[in-house]
Amino acid sequence: MRLWVLLSLLLLHETLQNVTGQPAKSKHPKEPGENKIKPANKKMKPKLPKLKERESSDSSTKSQSIMIQVMDKGRFQKPAATLSLPAGQSIELRCKGNKIGWSYPSYLDTFKDSKLSIKQLDRYGQLILANSTAADTGEYSCWLLLCNGSSCKKDESKTGSTYIFFTDKGELFVPTSSYFEIVYLNPDKPAVIPCRVTIPSAKVTLHREFPAEEIKTDGTNIIYDVKKGFIYQHPTSDHKGVVYCRAESRGAPQISIKYQLLYVEVPSGPPSTTIVASSNKAEGGDNVNVLCIVLGEPDVEVEFRWKYPGEEYERPVIIQDSWRLINRGIGHTTRISKSVIAIEDFETIDAGNYICTSQNLRGQTTVATRVDLT
Repeated sequence: MRLWVLLSLLLLHETLQNVTGQPAKSKHPKEPGENKIKPANKKMKPKLPKLKERESSDSSTKSQSIMIQVMDKGRFQKPAATLSLPAGQSIELRCKGNKIGWSYPSYLDTFKDSKLSIKQLDRYGQLILANSTAADTGEYSCWLLLCNGSSCKKDESKTGSTYIFFTDKGELFVPTSSYFEIVYLNPDKPAVIPCRVTIPSAKVTLHREFPAEEIKTDGTNIIYDVKKGFIYQHPTSDHKGVVYCRAESRGAPQISIKYQLLYVEVPSGPPSTTIVASSNKAEGGDNVNVLCIVLGEPDVEVEFRWKYPGEEYERPVIIQDSWRLINRGIGHTTRISKSVIAIEDFETIDAGNYICTSQNLRGQTTVATRVDLT
């Protein structure tokens, strides 16, 4: 019987060889390197990472967040666009780079080296805010600086920012240094009533003092931004007056400071400048004043520069700059900026052209007048 079984197995083996032309597959374990399919699969796998590398290189031109927040027990995380932290808590932010610029609420400038610490280390910049208060609520941002010698510029592709609410039930509104602020309503740009809150979920409404009424926000002409306040998208003279904000969050409502809204209607652009001399003909020994005047927007500052005949001789003169607001009626307010150059004991070297250049953020204007010696 055993001999018959062995003969049957031999016949089956020969049959398989005749059908396939190959010896029957062995069931013994494969030796290393015997299976040629595995190396082929390994060659194909790296193609997937290569695609990811291409994607990352293509997105390198887009803005990359370089900010991280230092958490407890040495942990790190990328901060969200907005954070809510209880007042009194400290926070540490870091931004990757060997030269980092920072922006934070300007109020904190008075607390540098006490509660606010900014340091530049080898691989990152560090901002630490200790003993936070509701007044520290605001945006904290950083950017990489690209420097060539003493000249540096901001790398727009490597920045980071977060808006932090330091919540305080006793201070629903971010505290300010004054009890009354002026907001200028310009017809060609939005106006912001900056009653910001420390608790983002607080319900905030805008109110007019007289006549006493709530000003409805329609989401189009008047909108509310929890990081900025109420925004008049297209201010008009109808919006002028005194307003305040009211906030409520699980307790008694609180009232903000008051805001005086003044409507402005002056051209936007380089300074509108005029120049006039107390006299265009002076005798020897006279005192002469030359006045440079700019009418402009109330919140736009103006700088003055003078050129005068006695300048090259270092002739002593007195130059005084000043400004004030005037009400032009119907709620229109204008800023008058002045610069006066005074020449005492007028003499020959003082005769000639007096040139005044006024400059604001939108450009500059140059005017001149002549004073002669009679």
